Amino acid sequence: MPLPGRIFAGDEELGKKNDDHRPADSTISIPAWSWTKWNSAPRVRKRRLIIGLLIGLVVYFFFKNMPTDLGPIAKRVDTRVPGQTFGGIPLPRIPSRKPPHPDGESESEKRYYDGPINFYSLGASLHGIAKTMGYRERNKNVLFAAGSLQSASRLIPMACEMSRWNRNTVHFAFMGRDDLPLKDIQVLNGVGPDCGIYWHGETETLDARPDYGPYSTDWRMEACAIAALQHIHSFMHPQVYIIDQASNEEVFFINAIRSKGYETQRSVIELPADALHKMMWITRLDYGSLQAWHNTYVDILIHAPPGSSGSLIRLLRSIEEADYFGCRRPHLTIELPTDIDPPTWSFLQNLVWPPLDPSGAPHVSQVTLRHRIPRDRVGSEETSARFVESFYSVRPQQSHVLVLSPQVQLSPVYYHYLFYNLLEYKYAAYGSQTEEAENLMGISLDLPSRSLDNARPFFPPVTKIKDDVYATSDELPTTLSPLPFLWQAPNSNAALYFGDKWAEFHSFLTNRLLVQQRHPSHRTRIISPEHPPWTEFLLELMRTRGYTLLYPNLPSPESLATVHNELYQPPEELTPPASPKEIADSAEPFIVNPLLVSPKHLSHQEQPLLAAPLLTILPSDGDLPALATLPLLSYFGEVLTSWSAKKEASRYADDFRSQIGHCKSGNSNIQTSMKADDLFCIDPDDDFQLMEKTTVADRPWQPPPPAEKPETKQEFLAHLARQARGSKGLR
Repeated sequence: MPLPGRIFAGDEELGKKNDDHRPADSTISIPAWSWTKWNSAPRVRKRRLIIGLLIGLVVYFFFKNMPTDLGPIAKRVDTRVPGQTFGGIPLPRIPSRKPPHPDGESESEKRYYDGPINFYSLGASLHGIAKTMGYRERNKNVLFAAGSLQSASRLIPMACEMSRWNRNTVHFAFMGRDDLPLKDIQVLNGVGPDCGIYWHGETETLDARPDYGPYSTDWRMEACAIAALQHIHSFMHPQVYIIDQASNEEVFFINAIRSKGYETQRSVIELPADALHKMMWITRLDYGSLQAWHNTYVDILIHAPPGSSGSLIRLLRSIEEADYFGCRRPHLTIELPTDIDPPTWSFLQNLVWPPLDPSGAPHVSQVTLRHRIPRDRVGSEETSARFVESFYSVRPQQSHVLVLSPQVQLSPVYYHYLFYNLLEYKYAAYGSQTEEAENLMGISLDLPSRSLDNARPFFPPVTKIKDDVYATSDELPTTLSPLPFLWQAPNSNAALYFGDKWAEFHSFLTNRLLVQQRHPSHRTRIISPEHPPWTEFLLELMRTRGYTLLYPNLPSPESLATVHNELYQPPEELTPPASPKEIADSAEPFIVNPLLVSPKHLSHQEQPLLAAPLLTILPSDGDLPALATLPLLSYFGEVLTSWSAKKEASRYADDFRSQIGHCKSGNSNIQTSMKADDLFCIDPDDDFQLMEKTTVADRPWQPPPPAEKPETKQEFLAHLARQARGSKGLR
């Protein structure tokens, strides 16, 4: 069938074009501005314009007056009220009646239910914290968790305080039996609008309680806690868990959270009963520092000289009586003299460290005794090597050594200060990777009252701080206040040395003693001879690297560690004054005057020990200052800038390489972590010459030559020379 010529063949008008209706005279046109053209526009366009303006005004006033104090939707949903929805999905209603009793069980049994587990509020709570970056493995989330109302009342104030410092995203989870609403828990604990848990969004509250909590068995509650923690970990990935001490908590909750912490490799911090009074400093730490809570180890190293029985017992008692706030006790290593006093031996026999666990857990002793074998004469090199080698860690980034003198007595809160500063300056997520933190060698508990050489009094620096620690205006009044400072000076009385820096000191001392044996030299000692000789070697390392110690400078007259002078014993290696010829023939690297070491020349001023909580005496409300803002002193006590300290360290390192390390100009190795080989240029081909300069006691054993042949000595030396040349040719 042929197609028609036009689609609308029966209607001619439909086939006409618009040109047929145009005016005949195309030369006549209407101006664009004429009223006739404007008046001929469709009226519908005017109505659209007016309607659009009205809609815009409505939207503007809606957003301008939108309420902002409603909080997350998870907090506005009450699952006890029927008909509530979340995201358009109806929420189940929490059952209000008791679950049925199983057949055959007594009706008087209160905790009998072990049926299926349902979390009616946890899902909405978890969706409400999506903004906290919980999907990332590494974030700022810190979780406070409680399994009882008593524990919640102790943890909520600390969670609010941590949220106020705004260094972490703080969460609080309640997963106990009580079915009291969270709002009522808030009112009972006196939580106001300044706490970030409920109003500011910095902290979110998680309702992780299951159904039928008051009637559930312990087995079901533990399974519920484990399931809730699994959901929380998937949504939040908390970096650390903070709970109340185990004796105050439900057993099912403790078992569940310890299991989850072990599974996820997260620290579970159990706060003691007096944490609100003594441990508020934990709220100033960030998540990076809190992560290292259980991964940080401290070893105490004590060198007891002869005749130090009374002072050693006094020191050990102060260590026993200190507060360790539930942390792992430090390991004790005590170097005993050759002759041990009967009182010391009796005390050590009865020493139980750490104390026995009241729960009856197996006890593992953390005490190591080292008894020295008598020698005719002990030199500074041997005593230094023997002391330094007493500690060496396989985990130098986590294990550190606290060096204590027997003359020291520690404050009951010394470990609070030490642990707080260690976590902040060594492991904080922000600030621990700066140049000042890399050059920090340790933390001192002792503040000397005289200079290193004991020639003049030492006055610690003071700094201007604002009267209001939260103020930002520069016009507010300031006060001169003592602050901790950095000093390029070692301390042998009471100081913590980081494990990686102590390992580098091992490398430095090994090379330094080897060079001293091959090329004996004598340098005037800078540090007062009342301190052991290893401090002089450590000072050389600190000056070449620009390392510093953090020294305390408390506004209180009380101290963290005091040094007693009445039972002082001089170092063992000190001998009567030597003649110039004896000094020249001696292999001792440092020249000292033993007459300066007597009680009347000692540089310590005894001070009372601090017993108050740590935050009551720390400036700036306990907020530790950044290392870059602290005063920096040279070993001589002069104030340095960061640039001048770096320049001085570079200059001294060059001089040390050429004069002590025997390196030629431009001949130095590359510095590596925990090594000091770049400071020395040791030729291994000189080993055969070393045997001629060392004493018989220091030589390795060799078969003695026959006495009837005096030429054997020359033949033996020639044989060693041929071996050295042959091994050099093989290389």
